[in-house]
Amino acid sequence: MTDSKPLVRRGRPPKIARDHLETRELLLRCGMEVLTEQGFVATGIDTVLKRIQVPKGSFYHYFDSKEAFGQAVLQRYAEYFARKLDRWLLDEQVTPLQRLVNFVEDAKAGMEKYAFRRGCLVGNLGQEVSVLPDSFRQQLEAVLCDWENQLLGCLNAAVEAGEIEAQTDCQALAAFFWIGWEGAVLRARLVQGPRPLDIFIKGFLAGIVT
Repeated sequence: MTDSKPLVRRGRPPKIARDHLETRELLLRCGMEVLTEQGFVATGIDTVLKRIQVPKGSFYHYFDSKEAFGQAVLQRYAEYFARKLDRWLLDEQVTPLQRLVNFVEDAKAGMEKYAFRRGCLVGNLGQEVSVLPDSFRQQLEAVLCDWENQLLGCLNAAVEAGEIEAQTDCQALAAFFWIGWEGAVLRARLVQGPRPLDIFIKGFLAGIVT
């Protein structure tokens, strides 16, 4: 008897049976991964589709256009990041400013996990805003304002705990943090190391701690 060799199929990979919602979720998840690495303009829909083996003709069953896809990915990223902020900034087991430090440490670990290839999707899109559809501008600003409000709660708690002076403009401070943070994330990707994040949080805290 001779051993039969497995049949090698050529051509396109086999279609994978998935329901509508599962496929849409996979597209969004893959979109977050790709766009945090290379941004919106440089990302072709084919790149996303090939990763999860979805036929190109099926893409428009889920999204009307690449613009609609990008907006949905941004929304999903904003929701994911908001949950991350809540996890760290609402942690009453530690002091308010330590919550912020813990958030930074978690972000560092996340960037190191992917060898600093991935940044912040909001920051990436913000750098491309001059060539993005106008619909992105308002959406990006709204996301940043939401993040500011989440941080504002933590900073107000720091005032109540005596970690920050009572007269501190926490609203302006929250805006300042995210402006600086996006720059620090960009620099960390540039040097492929965490030092810019360490410098930023150290300088931020040095300017506000009583």
